Amino acid sequence: MKTKDRICFWLLLISEILLITENSCNKEQPVGLPHLSTAPLTNITSSSFLSGGSVISDGGAPILNRGVCWGNNPNPTISSNITADGSGEGPFLSNVTGLTSGTDYFIRAYATNSIGTAYGNEFIFVLPLTDNDGNVYHTLMIGNQVWMTTNLKTTKFNDNTTIPFVTDNVTWSALSTPACCWYKNDGETNKDNYGALYNWFAVNTGKLCPVGWHVPGEVEWRTLADYLGGESVASGKLKETGTSHWVSPNTGASNLFGFTARPGGYRTGLAAGSFRTMGYYGYWWAGTEDNLYNGRARLMTYDASEIASGAGLKKNGYSVRCVKN
Repeated sequence: MKTKDRICFWLLLISEILLITENSCNKEQPVGLPHLSTAPLTNITSSSFLSGGSVISDGGAPILNRGVCWGNNPNPTISSNITADGSGEGPFLSNVTGLTSGTDYFIRAYATNSIGTAYGNEFIFVLPLTDNDGNVYHTLMIGNQVWMTTNLKTTKFNDNTTIPFVTDNVTWSALSTPACCWYKNDGETNKDNYGALYNWFAVNTGKLCPVGWHVPGEVEWRTLADYLGGESVASGKLKETGTSHWVSPNTGASNLFGFTARPGGYRTGLAAGSFRTMGYYGYWWAGTEDNLYNGRARLMTYDASEIASGAGLKKNGYSVRCVKN
């Protein structure tokens, strides 16, 4: 082959290689679903919250819609409740409103391109609970149970009727009907710190906790203790830490799940009708009757990690912590 022909051959070969490479580079990349994450919830109220997400990759096709979807069952989709928060990649904010107080919700972000819809990670939460006085309670999940994180402080039943509020000691100790009070009749100091004290007759109405919630029975208290490792250590994991409310040494307190049990004391149903043991002991009713004169209850103390079960005089005033139905 002549030199001139050889040069032409190699030039032609190089041109073909470059053309093949160019065509290969110009081929469309395969299009897939978007990739995204869900933003944690903030600004949570009894009926709303802020969330959103971030579209990390559009999957090779423009994002047409994005937002969050939510419902009462796991893995909500765009056929559930949704927000519409624009298009494109990047972070976005979602304002979710019109929710029901104290209700379980599942939420995750979504993003849609021409191929379909993809979803971010899922959050499970319970909205704060509101009673008929307008008091707001945050909630937490321990095992399979959902509890309030503070003691009940309503002065109304869930049918909006008033719970008799009794300040006089003699009147309190003579009652066989529902009643409530603040410790030492000092609501300004004790309402928000410890909640109200209720006699068992108020508990026994079945209307004390907000609708959809109830006073835990003996079995539910035992389930809680078992999940925490047994009654011998359970109160340590439930008690608020430190000595702002508990008297030292507040043995074993770790507040592991945020239950934040405080020593609200009690009001005796005996003739004195007096208030006792705040700072040292916390008593909580169980919604289970023991006998004609007593209801079941739980006790936590400043000097032990045990949660003790026993019976309390129905005329006594104890704290109440509600659990979700």
